[in-house]
Amino acid sequence: MRGAARLERYVLVRTLGSVGAALALISAVILLVQFVSLSRTIGVRADVSAGDLFGLTLLQSPGVIQITLPIVFLFGTGGAFVGLNRRSELVAMRAAGISAWRFISPAATAALLAGIVVVMAVNPIAAALSARFEADRAKIMSNYLGDAPKDIWLRQGDEHSQMVIHAKSRDTVEGEVRLRGVSLFVYQRNKAGQPVFSRRLEAAEARLRPGFWQLTDVREASAGESSVRSDSLSIRSTPDSEAAVERFVSPEAIASWRLPQAIRSTEDAGFSASGYRLRFQQLLATPLLFAAMAILAAAFSLRLARLGGLAPLAGAGVALGFVIYFFNSFSGALGKAGIIPLFAAAWAPAVVALLAGLTLLCYTEDG
Repeated sequence: MRGAARLERYVLVRTLGSVGAALALISAVILLVQFVSLSRTIGVRADVSAGDLFGLTLLQSPGVIQITLPIVFLFGTGGAFVGLNRRSELVAMRAAGISAWRFISPAATAALLAGIVVVMAVNPIAAALSARFEADRAKIMSNYLGDAPKDIWLRQGDEHSQMVIHAKSRDTVEGEVRLRGVSLFVYQRNKAGQPVFSRRLEAAEARLRPGFWQLTDVREASAGESSVRSDSLSIRSTPDSEAAVERFVSPEAIASWRLPQAIRSTEDAGFSASGYRLRFQQLLATPLLFAAMAILAAAFSLRLARLGGLAPLAGAGVALGFVIYFFNSFSGALGKAGIIPLFAAAWAPAVVALLAGLTLLCYTEDG
């Protein structure tokens, strides 16, 4: 038992080392590609230094690297097991009576735990950096005519009222959302539950405070009445500052633990939250996807090197992994379009990869 445990630790260390090397290589490539891409899209349009572009690259890259982590585990685990096979270490393990199920399980377990860590810790960090990237990029490009900020539309409400908010521009100062050139259209629900126009407010600026909008230089007009001016006015708000900011960013820029709240606030405001729901389900499926990629890569690397055909078989495993990776993006697009259920769109790639790896492993090990 102790010998088997040592072998499992040995396989785990080799796998983690290979995964780390794959992560470093892919991260370096992503950093280079992102820097070149930002240089072409921002560097030629705005007056920014190479240091500013590199800072934007560091903000954007963690989110991109997170997306490629299934490929990292595919390459890393495959490389580790191919190396063990070429040195006949897998043959020695099998001769010692250790089944493939046992020396693959450490790699799969490590991938599963890594997926949990990514969802719980890495994703919130990457989401915060992505949100910072979008804000910094918008700030840099604000002086470029082609990327001038567009009008902003929000809607919030509850079972009693609905409010449509239109603003000409916005900014965020220390987490506080500020809208400028604001028009607010307030509707009250009648007994039938239908919204009926109640009043309109025009304000030079609106600041989102906890639980309410703080309006300045306000002109208010109710249905059938003349307008009334006031220096300031407060009106109740349903979303908090973070929820309002999330309306302007993609689901990938929202931390995993913030997604349920973003889903609720978006649907309460009358918007579709399918993108947020899909992202949340994809994050829940991430640990299973990582483990499935590790099992798939290991299963394709078990053929004895002396029998030949190891390289083509490992290449086929990598190709199948890429197919599943792109299938993940394709199913996500189908889910966003409403063609298939969001739950199926998020979990199908991980389940398919796991079944493919287990099937090949059963065929290789048990005949």
